[in-house]
Formats: sequence, C-alpha cells, structure tokens
Amino acid sequence: MDYSRKISERLWNLPDKGELESRREETFIDDIIQKSHIEKELLSHLDGIRTVFDGGAGCGRFSILLAKHGCEVTHFDISQPMIDKARELAEKEGVLDRITFVKGALEHLEAFRDSSFDMVISFDAPVSYTYPNQEKVIAELVRICRKRIMISVSSRLGYLPYLANPIQKNQFILDPDCGDLFVKWCVANRADAIEAFRFHREAVGKLWEEGLMGGDEEIAEYERGGAPWCITYTFMPDELEGILKRNGVKNIELAGPGAYARTLPNELLVKMMKNPGQRSDFLDFCHRFDSNPFVCGMGKDNLLAQGEV
Repeated sequence: MDYSRKISERLWNLPDKGELESRREETFIDDIIQKSHIEKELLSHLDGIRTVFDGGAGCGRFSILLAKHGCEVTHFDISQPMIDKARELAEKEGVLDRITFVKGALEHLEAFRDSSFDMVISFDAPVSYTYPNQEKVIAELVRICRKRIMISVSSRLGYLPYLANPIQKNQFILDPDCGDLFVKWCVANRADAIEAFRFHREAVGKLWEEGLMGGDEEIAEYERGGAPWCITYTFMPDELEGILKRNGVKNIELAGPGAYARTLPNELLVKMMKNPGQRSDFLDFCHRFDSNPFVCGMGKDNLLAQGEV
C-alpha cells in the first residue's frame, strides 16, 4: 500500500483544513516570512510567463496571486476542502476565470504533456510528502515545465533543530490570544514540553543520516483510522540541487526562508510584525539574508530551489 500518499490524502482532506490553512499568515510569523519570500521571487520572474502549474496549491495563496498578475494557472491539489477554499477566495478576488482546479496527487502527473507550462511551482513541501517517490515527483515537475521551476521541500538542516526544541513554534506565534486551537495548545503545553524534554542523540542522528520524519508510528495510526502528520522526507541542499541538475535544470538558486528570523525572540518578531514600516523593512532584509547560499539549509523548515529548464 502507498502509505505516504494515503496518509497525506486523509490528513489534507480533513474538513477544516481549507479554513485553517487559509489563515496561517494571520497566525504564525514564520508563515508570513516564508510566503513573503516566495512572493518576491515569483513576482521578479514573471517575464515571459503566461501559464503556471501550481502543484500542492492548497488554498490558492500563490495561484490567486499569479492569476491577479495575468497568468493562467492550473491549481492542483490532493485536498478537496482546500480546493473549495481556494475557489471561494479566487471568486472573491475576481480571478476565478483564470484558474483551473484539478484534484490529484503529485505522484500522478502523467495526464500533463511534456513542457505544458511556462512555470511550475510547488510550495510548502508537498514534494516531501511523496516519500519514497520524491525524486520521481521532482523529475515529473521538471518534465511538464517549459521555462522556470520553483519548489520548496522540507529542509533536513531546518528540521534537525526541532528535535532539540519542542517549543519551536511558540517563537513564531503572532497573537497568543487568538482563537486558533493549535496556538492555544502550544501556549498551554509550553511548560510541560520543556519539563518533559530530553535530548535524544539517536533520533537526531537517524534524521541526519536518513532524512525521514515519521514512518511506522504514522502507518499504525493511519490503520487505526487516525489522521497522522505526513511521512516527510527532508532534503539536504546539495541533494536537492543534484536532483534538479540531473533532470536538466540550469542556473539553480537555493534559499532558506526563515533563517534570519530563527535568531530572534518572539517578543521582537511580534513587535516588528505589528509596525507596518518595521514589518516591510524586516521582510525585505529577511529575503536578502535568507537568499544567501551559505544559510540556505537553515531556513525555518523549507528549502527553496528555483532554476531554468
């Protein structure tokens, strides 16, 4: 059984996923930083781009953005609740006629011809949820691309600090008093998470060597009828660059959105986010810092890669 795909389907098709995912930039600062970085990159590479494939497009954060800039977008996602939310938001923004919605899994792109789209994008790491088929999926994304590909995957160097920081998400909470249930859980469980923490050298070493988050426990939970987090393959920067090169991608650039913000406490991040001038300046500098190849692996949790086909 293809557990990775089945687990992803169940998780992302939970009824509340569309609404929750559409509000992440209202909830978590790391999401604001990552989306801002990607938006800057997309808008600076639109010359000659008319058609776009957005794989794992979610609630349409970038499908809608590109449609508003005149692109014809194929919005492809495994989750019907998120497609429904994206359709609702696209209609609200007046770009419904420029987006084609397709439900499907990234493991199955055979319906699309070679070089079908000027640009192919896939953000927030859906490629990493296709283990053990992640290399094949990247090859397929390149195959259907005519000019530029831009993807983000789970970063191994970005994920490793998670295993030594059970309260890492607390650093990026924008408003601890908001109604988001996950935010409430993070705040309520902070002290217990610190008290229960033990550094596990074996777990860190295993992730470093294998790159895999999840496995047997997630499969067992799925078989019990639960909806566990996706089995996630995390990439090293040189590994991702090598896969893209082998598939013919040229002029590859890597970035680690969130690397600079990892160095700052929640209080200062919140202060800057709530000051419009400071927010804009900070996000601009984050983009500059996080684009440096020497920090690309230490982004918050995603590794961003782009290049020409």
